[in-house]
Amino acid sequence: MNTREKFLPIRKGLLEFVLLNVVAGEKLYVAEMLKRLAVTDFATQEGTLYPLLSRMRREELVDYEWQESESGPPRKYYKLTATGQRTLQELRDYWQQINSTITELGR
Repeated sequence: MNTREKFLPIRKGLLEFVLLNVVAGEKLYVAEMLKRLAVTDFATQEGTLYPLLSRMRREELVDYEWQESESGPPRKYYKLTATGQRTLQELRDYWQQINSTITELGR
């Protein structure tokens, strides 16, 4: 098993954190999210993203608004809620703590 395969469960577990970061920057629709993720180790498919976004919406981390599109039907543009912003900050803080712990243990 190579290193990429060993880290697959970790990347899968971090997808929500990554998605919160992606949506924190600006309102995006799913195709834009997929495009941004495609060039990273977090590349995924609609079949993974839609259920995750639905769960995140139920948990009030994200919400969406419909916007007209010049090239087709209206699109759902996702954005962070206040709860999502707090959660993202908590995850960022926790990530720094984990990173520091791993660095310290390696000394």
